[in-house]
Amino acid sequence: MTSIKEQPFLPIIIQSGQHAYGVARSFYAAYRVKSLVIEPAKKGRSMRSLFLGGSQGIATQNSGILDFQYVEHLDDPALFVQALVRVAMQCQQKKLILLVCDCYYAELIIENKKKLEKYFILPYIDQALLKMVQTKEKFYQLCDKYQLKYPKTIIITKEHHPNRDLPIQYPIIIKPSNAVTYTNCSFPEKKKIYLVHDAEEMEHIIRCIYRSSYQDTLIVQEFIPGDDSYIRVLDVYVGRDRKVKLMCVSNKLLEDPSPQNKGISLAVMTDYDEQLMESIRYFLEDIGYTGFANFDMKYDIRDGKYKLFEMNLRAGASSYYVTASGYNLMQYVVDDYLFQVHHERTYVQTKHVWSLLPPKTLFKYMKNEKLKIEAKQLKKDGQYTDALLYKEDMNIKRWIKLKLYHSYLQIKYSKYFNKSNG
Repeated sequence: MTSIKEQPFLPIIIQSGQHAYGVARSFYAAYRVKSLVIEPAKKGRSMRSLFLGGSQGIATQNSGILDFQYVEHLDDPALFVQALVRVAMQCQQKKLILLVCDCYYAELIIENKKKLEKYFILPYIDQALLKMVQTKEKFYQLCDKYQLKYPKTIIITKEHHPNRDLPIQYPIIIKPSNAVTYTNCSFPEKKKIYLVHDAEEMEHIIRCIYRSSYQDTLIVQEFIPGDDSYIRVLDVYVGRDRKVKLMCVSNKLLEDPSPQNKGISLAVMTDYDEQLMESIRYFLEDIGYTGFANFDMKYDIRDGKYKLFEMNLRAGASSYYVTASGYNLMQYVVDDYLFQVHHERTYVQTKHVWSLLPPKTLFKYMKNEKLKIEAKQLKKDGQYTDALLYKEDMNIKRWIKLKLYHSYLQIKYSKYFNKSNG
């Protein structure tokens, strides 16, 4: 492994899954710097969590390109700032770049930005803009203003449920408008999104959700036909000057089929659509956006349009595909905030495959034969990246754990694939 270099900055990454590993890997590839990954301290860990290294995700365990630390009260909104300030006090000789891997922490940072920017570089929007994009409902209102397409949608509340005779044909999608609030609630039937086939099922799901602590609006939406290969993910970095610097689109090859993680990418391949990129660029620059943004959408073969699902105030969980394609996403932040390097706008066109799954599993379950042929050729050409197997960060313990994790993913995918295919 290449030696670590002393740098005037330190990346601090909240949460420890494969997204965090991708961020740390990007920083290491560009600067040979070890990131600090932090996770909320958990009390009363189970035997299973102890075996897996506490709440630390397997992606960041036994790694030489990052350090890891549990932080008391990191997940408590009332004590969040104090928890981060304590971390900052440990690293006073460095410029600290604070990065997050989910929207819960992104919103906490934005809401406390004035207090935190004394200690950290924060590539995030301000609270005024957060209020405009915080929920899917508000995001869709902006889509209407900027003529961005999204699926036919009905907004419902606890007090006002939709009639059985919907103006949308079944199957339909039900999902929370406020993903952050929904993440923090718990009930037996909980899924990330619900694919619903009739009115009775719809009413049951709505009752179950509103019996929980989640009381915000729900989205009832038409189902856009097509398998995972019709889904696109777009990742963006917008500079401090509020101009888009980097934009990259990926075509999902497979996503997590389990109910709790539906929508999470397991494999993607870079794609290119200049018209789509231009429409999103204009939207972001016009609302005064800064920092990372991530959009999920699906191509609708019925009218040839992309239908937006959501906008995330951070880089996507699979965003290392951008770095793997030759454009280091984290280098744009460092250049922007520390080195004052100006980047012209780039729309990535390099073809590359990024995958959490081993190739054998990926190619076994891909349904789109055209994309499968292209992905196999990219692998032969060396344009293929395993999300976690990194030759510059390998030791026997890490190798064994990642091979076991690959086996787990194979079993998991087979289980849910067989269920969904009858």
